[in-house]
Amino acid sequence: MSNSSSFNEFLLRAFADSRELQLLHLLLFLGIYLAALLGNGLIITAVACSHHLHTSMYFFLLSLSVLDLGTISTTVPKAMANSLWDTRAISYSGCAAQVFLVVFLFAAEYFLLTVMAYDRFVAICRPLHYRTIMGSRACVRMAAAAWASGFLYAVLHTGNTFSIPLCQGNRVDQFFCEIPQILKLSCSDSYLREVALLVVSIFLVFGCFIVIVLSYVQIFSAVLRIPSEQGRHKAFSMCLPHLAVISLFVSTLTFAYLKPPSISSPSLDLVLTVLYSMVPPTVNPLIYSMRNKELKEALRKMIQLVQCQHQ
Repeated sequence: MSNSSSFNEFLLRAFADSRELQLLHLLLFLGIYLAALLGNGLIITAVACSHHLHTSMYFFLLSLSVLDLGTISTTVPKAMANSLWDTRAISYSGCAAQVFLVVFLFAAEYFLLTVMAYDRFVAICRPLHYRTIMGSRACVRMAAAAWASGFLYAVLHTGNTFSIPLCQGNRVDQFFCEIPQILKLSCSDSYLREVALLVVSIFLVFGCFIVIVLSYVQIFSAVLRIPSEQGRHKAFSMCLPHLAVISLFVSTLTFAYLKPPSISSPSLDLVLTVLYSMVPPTVNPLIYSMRNKELKEALRKMIQLVQCQHQ
């Protein structure tokens, strides 16, 4: 019996055995990664450089884009490098760093989406008190609380996961280091500590989910009471992008981790992991920019300015 200290690397799952398919996977991931970098980078630049976008909603959107960039940058570059160099290895410390960053960034994003739901609630249901409640200091504190909570959550999970003895080899059946796959390598009853953390996590997730649901129940009740159709349309336009992002984020993660065991398979697990780790960071900028006239106008001016400088 050996434990985690007896090896210094893990072996990740390869997407394909043939060199041609590996290169195809590399090109596919590269395209998705560049799209995510471009979309989130444009939103970050537009919000940072446009003074009329210096409001709480766009501050949270900038924070969300930073988290999305971090999420996809934690997993995809390593997967692309492994395909390029035809290897599966990741160092022990690199695996621990991946676990920490993935948990931290996903948890912080979920907490931030909860804060953004509250922000939309105040904007629509308490419009006269919006600037007082959601002032710049309050927004910074809420965002900092989301990031700090995600950090603490990741420290607990990472520390617990890598303190468990591993005796089932070092092959991780996923394209990045994921806690459930690492726990499968355990030969100790100490995984019960992780189960206890997961129980706490479930209560935390449902607590945030209840806040989101209650916020939107109040929002839709208030919107339906708006007499003018134009006013209702404007209010819905403020909320629908955020609601779409939450739905995409929660649905992909929920199906990936709570799907029935009867339909579980390594191939399906791999596809679902690709969906929840890569699709939301890539699609979120598109969702937010499609119906947002202010953001589209800021992006248009920024692109025109760049074009003028090159001429």
